Amino acid sequence: MNTDLILVIGIVIGVLTVPSILSAVMEGSAPRAASVSAVISGGLIVYAVYANPGGYDVNDLPRLFRGVFSSFAN
Repeated sequence: MNTDLILVIGIVIGVLTVPSILSAVMEGSAPRAASVSAVISGGLIVYAVYANPGGYDVNDLPRLFRGVFSSFAN
């Protein structure tokens, strides 16, 4: 699997985790599912950063998202 794809999946899962955590905290319950998805997201991001020989820069993120989404569009 491409490390760019893994990084983008990790970021998307991480972004989707934030509303779930906020919802659970506002309801007063423990954010169990959100915690699991946060750990998965963090693991994917860490794996992608360490598996890519050159690493990633914050300025590379828009290019990565465009590349991953355009590969699915074709």
